[in-house]
Amino acid sequence: MHRGDPHVLIDATAVPADRGGVGRYVDSLLAALDVTGAPMSVVCQPRDAALYHRIAPNSRVVPAADAVATRTARLSWEQTTLPRLARRLGARVVHSPHYTVPLANPAASVVTLHDATFFTEAPLHSPVKARFFRAWTRAALRRATVCVVPSRATSEELVRTAGADSSRLRVTYHGVDPERFHPPSPEEVAAVRRDLSLGEQPYVAFLGTLEPRKNVPALIRGFARAAVGRADSPALVLAGQSGWDSEVERALESVPHRIRVIRAGYLPVERLAGFLGGAAVVAYPSIGEGFGLPALEAMACGAAVLTTRRLSLPEVGGDAVAYCGVRESQIARGIASLLDDPARRAELSTAAQQRAKEFTWQACAASHLRAYAHADHLHRRARR
Repeated sequence: MHRGDPHVLIDATAVPADRGGVGRYVDSLLAALDVTGAPMSVVCQPRDAALYHRIAPNSRVVPAADAVATRTARLSWEQTTLPRLARRLGARVVHSPHYTVPLANPAASVVTLHDATFFTEAPLHSPVKARFFRAWTRAALRRATVCVVPSRATSEELVRTAGADSSRLRVTYHGVDPERFHPPSPEEVAAVRRDLSLGEQPYVAFLGTLEPRKNVPALIRGFARAAVGRADSPALVLAGQSGWDSEVERALESVPHRIRVIRAGYLPVERLAGFLGGAAVVAYPSIGEGFGLPALEAMACGAAVLTTRRLSLPEVGGDAVAYCGVRESQIARGIASLLDDPARRAELSTAAQQRAKEFTWQACAASHLRAYAHADHLHRRARR
């Protein structure tokens, strides 16, 4: 910490109870910022207060009212109560880590815009969600002092599609927690296999919300094509919450009877190392990502990852992952190629673990601190 660092209020009230990508970003960032000793307050859902006291013991944790539990109530609270809280706490910067931001803010404003697919791939989102996040992204680009984005691809797409001012965008890569995401022990793999009734059957893993952007129907059909006729036929395990992709059910119905597809649902974070690291292949054929945290987490677990070259994914995977197209036939060829080549999978596993070490939450926190200081400087200069 440097003398004069601004007191930052981080609004964690948008974090959902189940820790998906946004939750892991906020939790890990707060823990890494707290270690630096930066002056920080966190406002959160009452259910998260104990968690944030534990992971950010040097910071002030302020539970919000129970009324912020619904999206409508939280947005109302954000526009009215959050600015008053910032003033009361003496915060010079308010960080809103999930698109929305208080429009009347006495402090400098930093907002995280996680991706640009609401503009570039709008049909892959529900119409209501796409309109909501496009509107708030535009509002944030107009009103926030600084916008944090997780990849160069996201920055470039926001400039191209939403008219963003590139000078106010800060590219800040996410990190990966090596305590949670690591090459698993035999016991961790065995526990996942037991939970999913896999026995000794090899499997291809997918982790993410089952929504159109993740391209799960094409993955299911491509996997089925790759698995047909194999003596040691693998299973496909889909881990993650159900989204609004109605094509998933139709794709599942098309799978031949002898091909096994398991819908595992939400897996606790403690099970993810065993799940990802125990897979023969982790397939993540997304059509578009702002960052691609599941791919990075799989890499840290020593998985052989198959993904696409869409948007940010090459920034994360580099030469340490295998790539395929987004069509069913292309995914099938990618999966079959890796299943047929154990040496290539081992090579990717080693390379992935090394590349994943380049993405740390400590570096992410340091980049956020620079964004906060820059926002504070711009805000103070504008008020002179």
